[in-house]
Amino acid sequence: MLTDEFQEVYSSDRDLNYNNLDEFPVSVRALRHLKELGFHSNNIRSIPEEAFVGNPALIAIHFYDNPIQIVGKSAFRHLPELRTLTLNGASLITEFPDLTGTTSLESLTLTGAQITSLPDTVCDQLPSLQILDLSYNQLKDLPRFTSCEKLQKIDLHHNEICEIQMGTFQQLVALRSLDLAWNKISVIHANAFSSVPSLNKLDLSSNLLSSFPITGLYGLTHLKLTGNNALQSSISSENFPELKVIELPYAYQCCAFGSCDSYYKIQNQWNKAENSSADEFQRKDISIFHSHDEHDFEDFLLDFDEDLKIHHSVQCSPSPGPLKPCDYLFGSWLIRVGVWTIVALTFICNVLVAVTIFRFPLFMSSVKMLIGLLALVNTLMGVSSSVLAGVDALTFGVFAHYGASWESGAGCHFTGLLSIFASEASIFLLTLAALERWFCVKHTTKFEIKPTFGSLRIAIFFCFALALITAMIPLLSGSDYGVTPLCVPLPFGKPAALGYMVALVLLNSLCFLVMTIAYTKLYCSLDKGEVDNTLDCSMVKHIALLLFTNCILYCPVAILSFSSLLNLTFISPEVIKPILLLIVPLPACLNPLLYILFNPHFKEDLASLQKQTFVWNASKHASLVSVNSDDAEKQSCDSTQALVTFTSPGLSYDIAPTNSLVPSSYRMNENCNLTSVKFVPCH
Repeated sequence: MLTDEFQEVYSSDRDLNYNNLDEFPVSVRALRHLKELGFHSNNIRSIPEEAFVGNPALIAIHFYDNPIQIVGKSAFRHLPELRTLTLNGASLITEFPDLTGTTSLESLTLTGAQITSLPDTVCDQLPSLQILDLSYNQLKDLPRFTSCEKLQKIDLHHNEICEIQMGTFQQLVALRSLDLAWNKISVIHANAFSSVPSLNKLDLSSNLLSSFPITGLYGLTHLKLTGNNALQSSISSENFPELKVIELPYAYQCCAFGSCDSYYKIQNQWNKAENSSADEFQRKDISIFHSHDEHDFEDFLLDFDEDLKIHHSVQCSPSPGPLKPCDYLFGSWLIRVGVWTIVALTFICNVLVAVTIFRFPLFMSSVKMLIGLLALVNTLMGVSSSVLAGVDALTFGVFAHYGASWESGAGCHFTGLLSIFASEASIFLLTLAALERWFCVKHTTKFEIKPTFGSLRIAIFFCFALALITAMIPLLSGSDYGVTPLCVPLPFGKPAALGYMVALVLLNSLCFLVMTIAYTKLYCSLDKGEVDNTLDCSMVKHIALLLFTNCILYCPVAILSFSSLLNLTFISPEVIKPILLLIVPLPACLNPLLYILFNPHFKEDLASLQKQTFVWNASKHASLVSVNSDDAEKQSCDSTQALVTFTSPGLSYDIAPTNSLVPSSYRMNENCNLTSVKFVPCH
């Protein structure tokens, strides 16, 4: 209850904020000269009938952060002088209050409630309304605001509006600002804004728009369309001659506004333009504000806006850049030639390695099978790079017209999935090959039985499954393949993408660490003489060479990810682009190339392949190598083939004569010079 002393002291303005009021204080009715009343942060749940019947002089009523759920139908009647009514955070109100009699109301704020519809007579009740804020409600349909001729600002963001009809905002000649962000708007009539000539700020961000009407919007100075991912068409700058600030869903759409070479960032441009505070003019002499009247101050604001227009004709975001190009996907001929070279070598070398290895599947050793699978996986990486090269060629010079559709399309997502799968499968297979060489040499020197092909096949299946799961994660989480037209998750921007890339780098670093430990233990555990014999094994040396090469090439990717994690900005987009296009797919090209150039097995396999081709052309009906294991054993016996047997009966190597079509790399599974062997004839 309000005491008489309180009423006498405070007669014009009331501040009942933070008083833990549980009920509306009906004593305020006795304050006939009360002009402003505030109830900020109380526990008032209802506004009773005729709550302000004794306050005809009220100009402003503010209810901030009260759990109001009931508003009496006559609560705000008989307030002819009321100009401002604020019900902010009234989370339990479900119906629009009756405002009959408040014909002078100019500003109405009713936010955070559960209002689903507005009465068709809302403008008839409020003919003087200038500011309407109904954000954070559950509005689905809008009435015609035609009778609200004085409306200057409408805020309807965070509702559930699905459609803007033709007559919704017709004849609102004074409307300057319209906020429809964070709704579900998918359809806007082509003439919905045709009769709002004063509109200069329009916010339609985070909706479901696939098209945008331009009729009647020639006077716009601020436009927001971010978050409408289906809106991929270009927006011409000629349709908005007065535009100063625009925010679009894709950076490619900013190319039409001359932003190709502008990398400045727009920070709160919308809010700065909307709230023309004195902070923007602190650089000017403070005396200017005191020596000019209101009319001169408005002229100064217009001059200042003209200066902004001269220096920054249109500020468009997000800005294009090396990772969001306007003209060319690759950007430079150096990158373009490098990518095509890598693609050509990747296909030629990997196909050649795969053909020479898999032509004799029954005579293939475990390490050769891993090298062959590695070649097939590297070919997939070549496919991914070739797709990007094809997109660059097909959109040469006009990439901005297709960038949005490519970036958000299934083709980009599939390309990114293929790239990550191939990269991870390559590292996992290389790790498995290093472990296989370590186990092989370890068991051979100790005359023990090697791991079987069955266990190796299980390990290979696990590698491919893990690589596929790793590649599928961006499609199921917040890190998306369509972040850039290069179709790879980038270690900056969304926290999910950064976390994914850092986790990927840690996983791959663990694989390289396991490979390094395995080979270090391999060399350290052997005696000097054994080292000499072991180092003659070409496959052991080849896997070590692959380990070193792939680890060195992965370092730039790791540095890129950890620099983003530590917020280090020394790596620019101009550097990131060649890393993603040239360094990442380079192992897929070098792995088979190293096998072709430095591994003697390839020369033997290639010579045997050429000889096999010649004999096959000479005699089509003669089979060079029988697929049946019994036939192979019989043929080797007839050719006086020897069986090399170690002291442990589980270890054996097949040696064929030098004139056999099967190369020595297949006849001896472990091409190592070891001691303690004896030859026994074939029975």
